[in-house]
Amino acid sequence: MISLAYLANLPHCPGIYQMIDQHGKVLYVGKAKDLKKRVSSYFSPSQKANKIVSLIKHIDRIEVTITQSENEAILLECNLIKKYLPRYNILMRDDKTYPYIVINMQHTYPRIDLYRGTRHKNCLYFGPYSNAAFARETIGLIQKLFCLRTCRESVYRTRSRPCLLYQIGRCSGPCVQKISQEQYAQNVQSAILFLEGKNHDLIHLLKEKMDAASLAEHFEIAATYRDQMIQLRAIQEKQYVQVGSGDADIIDIEERAQMFAIQLLSMRAGCIIHSRSFPLKSPHDTTQKEAISAFISQYYLSLSSLVAENHLPKQIIVNVLPNGKRALESILTEKARHIVKIARPIRGKKLIWLKMAADSAKQALVQHTASQDAYEERWQALAQLLNVTTPLIRIECFDISHTQGESTIGSCVVFDAYGPVKRDYRYFNIVGEVGGDDLAAMHQALLRRFKRLIKTNSTLPDLLLIDGGETQLAVAHQVLSTLNLQIQLLSVSKGKARKRGEEVLHRVQMKPQRLQPDSQALHLIQYIRDEAHRFAITKHRSLRDKKRRRSRLESVPKIGPKRRQALLNYFGGIQGIARASLEELTKVPGVSRSLALDIFSVFHNETV
Repeated sequence: MISLAYLANLPHCPGIYQMIDQHGKVLYVGKAKDLKKRVSSYFSPSQKANKIVSLIKHIDRIEVTITQSENEAILLECNLIKKYLPRYNILMRDDKTYPYIVINMQHTYPRIDLYRGTRHKNCLYFGPYSNAAFARETIGLIQKLFCLRTCRESVYRTRSRPCLLYQIGRCSGPCVQKISQEQYAQNVQSAILFLEGKNHDLIHLLKEKMDAASLAEHFEIAATYRDQMIQLRAIQEKQYVQVGSGDADIIDIEERAQMFAIQLLSMRAGCIIHSRSFPLKSPHDTTQKEAISAFISQYYLSLSSLVAENHLPKQIIVNVLPNGKRALESILTEKARHIVKIARPIRGKKLIWLKMAADSAKQALVQHTASQDAYEERWQALAQLLNVTTPLIRIECFDISHTQGESTIGSCVVFDAYGPVKRDYRYFNIVGEVGGDDLAAMHQALLRRFKRLIKTNSTLPDLLLIDGGETQLAVAHQVLSTLNLQIQLLSVSKGKARKRGEEVLHRVQMKPQRLQPDSQALHLIQYIRDEAHRFAITKHRSLRDKKRRRSRLESVPKIGPKRRQALLNYFGGIQGIARASLEELTKVPGVSRSLALDIFSVFHNETV
């Protein structure tokens, strides 16, 4: 319990506070202009919202961090929310960092790439993009239009002939001097104009270059510029919505049944270049002002998503003014190095832009609410089927995947009342001589999972769902009994016909049960089981393919990178090593006779 003495000694200065429960889990992160006033307000006798009452019940201690300014507090709060994902904070459902397109200007022939992470000097960043698919599509368009390279430095330095991208007209071949440095620099500048949304300026520039090349009778070059202009005009017509002029981000928030959806439209040079909706996960009693404030800070200000200089718009148009508007404008201005204003229009074309975003946000909210309602109905149906005495809060499901015993993987997926909790997904590389023994693999995965949960004092599931029949159920029951855990168990097998809808449910000391194909509870069980299977097989294939791609040379003990390189250089490749005799192997510097014996036996599948 927080003492009055603790509250009395808090400083009157800006900073952030973290509310932590008895298990050390961060429940809430907040910022304050005055820490003493803000934190003390939670414990005043005045009436509070339900979420505040619930939060206070779980607080064991409060940790504060003093900052030099309110702007620093906003940044720190945003980064801690991204790090800890506190239960009582408003969270964006997609917690991945946002991708940027980067052009590395340090290189003589700059490379274009998709990038997430810390900024570096002498690189140009364009974004953030609302999804990686759109960013990759944009890079693909730039390859078609301007033939910029995308290869890594290690590949670029070692090329001796053009790659496939050059052959199909997606790269200009700077690695083998197929293009001059001056011409490549012009292509880079054209790509920058394209990424900045200045398509009209770019088309005008290309036309001037086409005319100049034509007058100089360089007709092939003029034709290249002509083709680029044609493609640019086609892209403009196909992918961009012309709404006026200027740069702005339009953000609309809509609410329905305590659920929020935010629609973001990014407009550059008067064109809407991309749009995306964001469902928000928020505590009860959250206001729209709080939600939109949390979105703006998380989208623009986290360390992993800092908007590059001059690429944050000068205007952020909203339908609801956020809490802390002035502080947000101040920190955004500081980061963008130009004035950024957050405004709510009441007339004119900006209101039309906002209506476009509102229509999309409402549609996204309807779809999200409908899917959430269906999910909640299935969740309640499963709780009724199990006849649970306490609320069903968390389900974990396990599955095993392998190929004839190779690269065996155990998967664990987690669901709560809102859907999959993907940050809690885990997979287990099954170790030892388990091979294709599904039961032994299941036993190992369950034992490792629940020992870890007990050791870290983490949340245990209310229901453990197993993909399998009675034997898999018996294995799970044995593991839980060994660890003295009281958790409901349920396994699902495919039935004799192995058809969807004919699954059989198994429970400890109960007869097998088959539900009707239209059962809501069965639909949820199928959904969770399929997700566990998808996660398991994806990880299994990744691990299997990685192992199969490994050179047999890597499986030889006592051979590190230097000796491998020496062998490859001496024999000219892996095939040369495979054909080499024992005497030839001993001639390689650093390779003793005993090591040569090991290498020879690996490649010839025999003991020498």
